[in-house]
Amino acid sequence: MADNARARKLADRIQVVVAETLDRRIKDPRLGFVTITDARVTGDLREATVFYTVYGDDEERAASAAALESAKGVLRSEVGKQTGVRYTPSLTFVPDALPDTARTIDDLLDRARASDAEVREASTGKNYAGDADPYRKPEDEDEASE
Repeated sequence: MADNARARKLADRIQVVVAETLDRRIKDPRLGFVTITDARVTGDLREATVFYTVYGDDEERAASAAALESAKGVLRSEVGKQTGVRYTPSLTFVPDALPDTARTIDDLLDRARASDAEVREASTGKNYAGDADPYRKPEDEDEASE
């Protein structure tokens, strides 16, 4: 079993090798604007998961996923050549959910801003139900005891 530092270094190297190979050697027309966002390697260095994003609609994402699957052998052999490890890890491509998650968070923040604006609008020109500062202060206690 390899240590985590070695697995992380190998994952970083795999990310770079896959991105460069996609840019230079893979000429599949189905491959759209693919960005390799992350790579993770198991502790035994036998399997690598490569995360990617594709700019475009669902059809372009599906076409790019098919192109990555068909280029998996070329990418794996290139990873083996450039990393120099004894066993070349098998590659698994997974679409990264980060852009969708970021979009969801942005939508929630926009909804919260709109809600805050409604509350601010409703509170303009209104007064507090009691005193502006309803908390008792130490000076008030001295006056009350006299």
